[in-house]
Amino acid sequence: MSVNRRRFLTTSAMAAAAATAQAGANNMSKPDSAAICRISSREFVIPGDTFADKLEIMQTWGFNAIELDGARLPERRQEIRDGLRGSDLGVSAVCSGYDGVLCHEDPAERRKAIDSVKRILDAAAEFHPTGLIIVPAFNGQTKLWYVPAREALISLLPELGEHAHQCGTQVLLEPLNRNESWYLRFLADAASICREINHPGVAMMGDFFHMGIEEPSDYAAFIAARDYLGNVHLGSRQRYLPGQDERDFRPGFRALKEIGYKKFISLECFPQVDPKKEIPVSLAFLRQQWREA
Repeated sequence: MSVNRRRFLTTSAMAAAAATAQAGANNMSKPDSAAICRISSREFVIPGDTFADKLEIMQTWGFNAIELDGARLPERRQEIRDGLRGSDLGVSAVCSGYDGVLCHEDPAERRKAIDSVKRILDAAAEFHPTGLIIVPAFNGQTKLWYVPAREALISLLPELGEHAHQCGTQVLLEPLNRNESWYLRFLADAASICREINHPGVAMMGDFFHMGIEEPSDYAAFIAARDYLGNVHLGSRQRYLPGQDERDFRPGFRALKEIGYKKFISLECFPQVDPKKEIPVSLAFLRQQWREA
């Protein structure tokens, strides 16, 4: 009897996620208080000529924080300080922007990435983000396959985690979808790495857009990640703003409520036409979905 490979892999992933979620449900204590819906956004999503302009309109719309771009963050610190000084918003996280490839076959390229991540962590420390988002490797960036790539990642995460911890933050592993990265792709896999490293400076995140492609269940994926979840990205199935297609966020939000999630959910998506009109509508949609979850 022939077996469809994709069906087999999907079924296996579902079973793994369910098993991890059940283990978490059995072993985790109940959250100490209710979850909080705190909404942030990547910088590029928000209209505005300057950083201060973006913060001003975000505050008007009711955002709680902004997610900074990691690229050029060390050079932008004064601009960010000045903008935040006149705003009630905080910084939710810092997204990537480092040089090099963490899971490259060349140790020199890995060291380049490690040193670049550390520089961004040093620059980010004063803004108190939840963490710096890192991706082990995008498609085409490494010749390593699954086992050696995982070994490479495991070998460098303690160093990065310790540096992040000394900076008062974390590094956050981000699983992506197969079209962008073959590794990592599942939240349960990222959680297993965090569990193996067992360091307060190493955590992970989930992205609804990528999860919609890879995860059998938003709910099970977040439950599996409950111990290590430091950030959540928001995007519809087509990576539009939430509410601009059929994407339902309530199962994932239900899991976030159950685990007592208090960190940020952050827009990483693309408005279709007019962000000044579309973003406030999307925020209202998200808050409604959270209430209904």
